[in-house]
Amino acid sequence: MAYVLVLYYSRYGATAEMARQVARGIGEVAGMEARLRTVPPVSTVCEATADSIPSSGAPYAELDDLRHCAGLALGSPTRFGNMAAPLKYFLEGTSALWLGGALAGKPAGVFTSTSSLHGGQETTLTSMMLPLLHHGMLVLGLPYTETDLIHTTSGGTPYGPSHLAGPSSDLPLTETERRLCQALGRRLAQTAASLEAARPLSER
Repeated sequence: MAYVLVLYYSRYGATAEMARQVARGIGEVAGMEARLRTVPPVSTVCEATADSIPSSGAPYAELDDLRHCAGLALGSPTRFGNMAAPLKYFLEGTSALWLGGALAGKPAGVFTSTSSLHGGQETTLTSMMLPLLHHGMLVLGLPYTETDLIHTTSGGTPYGPSHLAGPSSDLPLTETERRLCQALGRRLAQTAASLEAARPLSER
């Protein structure tokens, strides 16, 4: 079955929960499934290595997870208005996919979590869009037909779902934030399914 890759980095669990909600939305679309993957942390110690399998949560992503996906949802906490270093490090290792155009024409969306409401949610989302545009992906946001965007007092942007985790990074997702994550998942899966259906059988 075709799948939408939900690729994320999470430090305290909020972005991981957002990823699960995006995956839930993907699973609501017939003919599409979600594949959850994460990336290992990076270290300033050159000799440091991580186990090939994380102790909990989603498996670590491999390039083939990206190569064969029908769409991509990319999530990261905010680091000074930018995506977290582990996710950026992984994306910088995707040159082989870029050279082969493996992601060109596939739909993609982004999501983020911050500890403060104005802590760089929208700049982090746009920072994640940049490598996706270089890969030739079709970047999707959230339209205002998702009326939660109009009424939210927590996270949520037209650039993608967001979450306010609080200064201790322990606030749970609100119902509005959950619905917006699920909406992104559905939108990605529906777009991916439509694009897959339009491809010639010889290319599937």
